[in-house]
Amino acid sequence: MTAVQLWTTAARVHTLPAAVTPVMVGAGLAAHDGVFRVDALIWTLIGALAIQVAANFANDASDAHRGADTEERLGPPRMVSAGLISPARMWLATAIAVAVAAAAGVALAFIAGPVILVIGVVSVLAMLGYVGGPMPYGYRGLGELFVFVFFGLVATVGSRYVYDSSAPLAVWLLAIPVGMLVTAILVANNYRDLDTDEKAGKRTLAVVLGPQRTQTLFAVLTYGAFPVIVLFGLLRWTPLGTLFAAFWVPFATKPVSLIQTATDGPSLIRALKLTARLHLLTGLSLAAGAAITI
Repeated sequence: MTAVQLWTTAARVHTLPAAVTPVMVGAGLAAHDGVFRVDALIWTLIGALAIQVAANFANDASDAHRGADTEERLGPPRMVSAGLISPARMWLATAIAVAVAAAAGVALAFIAGPVILVIGVVSVLAMLGYVGGPMPYGYRGLGELFVFVFFGLVATVGSRYVYDSSAPLAVWLLAIPVGMLVTAILVANNYRDLDTDEKAGKRTLAVVLGPQRTQTLFAVLTYGAFPVIVLFGLLRWTPLGTLFAAFWVPFATKPVSLIQTATDGPSLIRALKLTARLHLLTGLSLAAGAAITI
């Protein structure tokens, strides 16, 4: 592998749409409210992507340190555990990514005020505590809650807040389906790694619940996001155009089917990627629907 391939693999590029989606939803709602500005969108995208990359780097290093990434895992290789990137270099890369996110946060603070810096600091600390620190909550079945809160609620609401220092009801409501689908991505990931995580003593929610309950949780999160979208749109609590996002519900069928029936690595990886695609398409539709609604 070339150096570029090593670092793009470590960054887990396929997960980056999870950072883009809430940013676009916030931008769509800002356009609906007549407060959209390009500079806020650019800095928010940079900050969100940097935090996502930092999280992926930190997870790679932390999981390797705790022996969670073994040769038996079904997913793509982890760079530190495979000996391809040293822990010191991975942590340095994590620090650089955090520094980029901090720079974006400072730029956004000039637009929307110091609250953005508080959100950024809390998000980074939560990210580092996911599999790092003395009590990593990702090892205690709390990873899904973290993802729902920070990559769903905080990311979506914060992405709207940067435009005019406000967080209307609509963004809180749309953050719920965004959070459900991004959480489904983690559930798919942890379901794939269930056996190896259990052997390594990593008590993810999938390990705690077991295979069948994890399958049910995945289906509830994946399918359940769409009735929520429809309900809020029909009640006019969110812009009417966001109803168009519900047309993506047929694309939920395949990943749910794979999670319920597949046991091989490639199929479970495909389920993960399909869920990430569903999350992105749904988020972009919510953003576009909000932006075009008068």
